[in-house]
Amino acid sequence: MDTTSTPTHCPYCALQCGMNLTPAPTGGVEVSERADFPVNRGALCGKGRTAPAVLSSSVRLTSPLVRSAEGALVPATWEEALDRVAAGLSSARSAYGPDACGVFGGGGLTNEKAYTLGKFARVVLRTSQIDYNGRFCMSSAAAAGTKAFGLDRGLPFPLEDIPKTGCVILVGSNLAETMPPALRYFAELRENGGTLIVVDPRRTKTAEQADLHLAPRPGTDLALALGLLHLVVAEGRTDEAYIRERTAGWEDARAAAMAHWPEHVERITGVPVPQLREVVRLFCDPEAAMVLTARGPEQQSKGTDTVGAWINLCLATGRAGRPLSGYGCLTGQGNGQGGREHGQKADQLPGYRKLTDPAARRHVAEVWGVDPDSLPGPGRSAYELLDALGSDIRALLLMGSNPVVSAPRAAHVEERLKSLDFLAVCDVVLSETAALADVVLPVTQWAEETGTTTSLEGRVLLRRQALTPPDGVRSDLEVLHGLADRLGVEKGFPTDPEEVFEELRRASAGGPADYSGITYRRLAEENGVFWPCPAGHAEGGEDAVWPAAAHPGSPRLFLDRFATEDGRARFVAVTHRALAEEPDDEYPLLLTTGRVVAQYQSGAQTRRVAELNAAAPGPFVELHPRLAARLGAADGDPVAVISRRGRAVAPARVTTAIRPDTVFMPFHWPGEGRANTLTNPALDPTSRMPEFKACAVRVETVRP
Repeated sequence: MDTTSTPTHCPYCALQCGMNLTPAPTGGVEVSERADFPVNRGALCGKGRTAPAVLSSSVRLTSPLVRSAEGALVPATWEEALDRVAAGLSSARSAYGPDACGVFGGGGLTNEKAYTLGKFARVVLRTSQIDYNGRFCMSSAAAAGTKAFGLDRGLPFPLEDIPKTGCVILVGSNLAETMPPALRYFAELRENGGTLIVVDPRRTKTAEQADLHLAPRPGTDLALALGLLHLVVAEGRTDEAYIRERTAGWEDARAAAMAHWPEHVERITGVPVPQLREVVRLFCDPEAAMVLTARGPEQQSKGTDTVGAWINLCLATGRAGRPLSGYGCLTGQGNGQGGREHGQKADQLPGYRKLTDPAARRHVAEVWGVDPDSLPGPGRSAYELLDALGSDIRALLLMGSNPVVSAPRAAHVEERLKSLDFLAVCDVVLSETAALADVVLPVTQWAEETGTTTSLEGRVLLRRQALTPPDGVRSDLEVLHGLADRLGVEKGFPTDPEEVFEELRRASAGGPADYSGITYRRLAEENGVFWPCPAGHAEGGEDAVWPAAAHPGSPRLFLDRFATEDGRARFVAVTHRALAEEPDDEYPLLLTTGRVVAQYQSGAQTRRVAELNAAAPGPFVELHPRLAARLGAADGDPVAVISRRGRAVAPARVTTAIRPDTVFMPFHWPGEGRANTLTNPALDPTSRMPEFKACAVRVETVRP
């Protein structure tokens, strides 16, 4: 038996931890430590260690399924299944026009798949209706970062810088459960004498590690950031030389912040004024400091402004574009960063180019060999696309997502999916969404294919194939090739991932996310390359190109200038506003949602792993003891959480780790405990991010 180990990366979160895969004596592969990868240095969480369990034929799909005349999903040949998908898409397009076909992607797809999916939508289907579940991940941070810095990359510095800074404010992130190997960076920060401040309505496992924990009322992070900036100004802690030399828009942002005086902010957030003053001291005293945000402040109907307020705090104190300082976003999904850079987002073309930019359209159209005018314009954002299913959008191709569990107002989204004329789903397991499909196409998994992902650091990585997929399974690239051929586009959809990446390099060249200087060979030899990494041009004529290795990659951004036209960062004047849905007499509490360490996203894969299910077998509702006493609910009693959108039932978990006015539910499960039955789809006006993190609810005991 071949016992050669294959160095690769975990299929789950955006850390993309390095691991080795070795053939197991009983079949499949075993995970072992890969200490040479600098991000996790061998450490893995339970999800990473058990990832090979989903490769088993006992839990995954190994044959296409089609809906029979009797309504059941039954096995079919690949030819029959692809013919059915092509016919379903063609029928909708012929009857209602190209925008009657929708495409919904995922933040776990490799760069090659995301790129090809976007190209398929725009070149083969000619539809504008494409978006992906990464819209639910960090789109507010992306919008705010682009406004402020001219460029969005989750972290503009590598994780290795975190232990060397003086203070980190971590806003709305529970790293100890969402990406445990990253927690070591914050432990090392404290060991080095730095300070960790955690902002979270719950006292999470991450908050327990902090020097200072702030527990604001959900949805008030914007007021909190503005109150801190007010104090920075009032205490004379602004960096006036930096503001003058490297920023624009300060006066308006300053005026907006000064309307948020400390006592006013305390009334809004519940965070005491002395704690606000302590944050300012801890953040401003060291030479360097950082603010890192995650889904807490981002998944709000004012998420872009909220992140913008935290960026303003960094700019006003000279903490952006300097060594060991800056603002960063902790991306959630495995390829949430790369997934939106290369074309599966409604308004973007490869290389993070804008779909509305004529020059960008010309460049990409030339690479694709099509007329720029044939490319459709921007389409609907993720929730808006899902909401239009069955009416404006009649057929949907869905790849790498499970919106029946993960979308806000999930019961409504489930009904919209059922109302389609035709639904095709590509997945590795029969997810709750796949179970509704007319055709289900079984596709290869991370260990069975080669491709690239881009981590939360902006580090492009090579995932290597370690084993042969089972018979009856094809790659997503093979699916798109087969569909393109059936829909009349015979060329331009290769099945070899490296060939796709070579085209992606050309398509991204000169764009904000420039991958043109990156090759598979470099990724293998250098343990990843940070973008932007242009290939550039050498002397000797317009067509002379530097070797790819001429550019080292960009681990740290903005040290010389920001990515705006004049090189200056932009303050954005923002003001606190209420949630889209505040508590009232009928719904007096706030629900917030999140993850637990043993499950991932919609749980479609992790819920099929026995070890993970034993650790986290089902949903629960966190209640403060005062609220539980008022309800007459004991720990473990079933309780119903009710919002304007529906009802979810799960056991109570009574804990002082949560505010008395707030309840918490994890969102990994379907059925009666589905947290996203309750969540509010109110959208941020800029990012179109739904307000997952706070909605008005009431809680009732459930009697036998």
